Amino acid sequence: MTDSEPHIIVRDLTMAYGSFVVQRDLTFTINHGDIFIIMGGSGCGKSTLMRHMIGLQKPAAGQVIIDGFNFWNVDIQERETMMRNFGILYQSGALWSSMTLAENIALPLEEYTDLSTNDIKEVISLKLALVGLSGFEEYYPSEISGGMQKRAGLARAMALDPEILFFDEPSAGLDPISAKLLDDLILELRDSLGATVVIVTHELASIFAIGNNSVFLDPETKTMIAGGDPNKLLAESKNPKVQNFLTRGKNKL
Repeated sequence: MTDSEPHIIVRDLTMAYGSFVVQRDLTFTINHGDIFIIMGGSGCGKSTLMRHMIGLQKPAAGQVIIDGFNFWNVDIQERETMMRNFGILYQSGALWSSMTLAENIALPLEEYTDLSTNDIKEVISLKLALVGLSGFEEYYPSEISGGMQKRAGLARAMALDPEILFFDEPSAGLDPISAKLLDDLILELRDSLGATVVIVTHELASIFAIGNNSVFLDPETKTMIAGGDPNKLLAESKNPKVQNFLTRGKNKL
């Protein structure tokens, strides 16, 4: 698989809870190294789409193809192997409050690698250094700020050197300066690690600053109504829903 080939292809995807359809006929491509934004109005299914892409919810129809493999058609062991190439940062950071930052990051390393205790310590120190938290190994989540918790969650998401990073509302609850620092960090990590990044967000500053590809989900028609570079969508899209979202309603077509 080369960088010129798509990393993720979503094809004719329908998401549903029983007979209730959340979104239908979603088709888009995420290339290697993209920072891909999943965006749209409240209740459109952004986080649900991410759940389908990371293996937490099976599609009602359609395909999620990762590196040429149909994610939901392979056997469960192969799917679990594929999932180890995912790093996931949840909205809250989802750190174990009873564990230090080092212990949180050590969990996936102890579970999925044969690294020695000393090697694990070295990896923990490296990952925390990458997110600007060198020296915070023995701190508990309650002892650091919200922005630092997000960065610690990112360090844990990178523990196994994943090829794809998934972020669910990474800037939620952060002040503008902390949110900007997190955006800068995501760009740096994408460039240094060569990872593909998929982000659920409604934060316009982040969307325009770091996104180079996207899908726009519409809760009314229950399908995607736009896709591509968010800055190009702002400049070129004639769809009033897309324009209203990207301008917070300040633009009138």
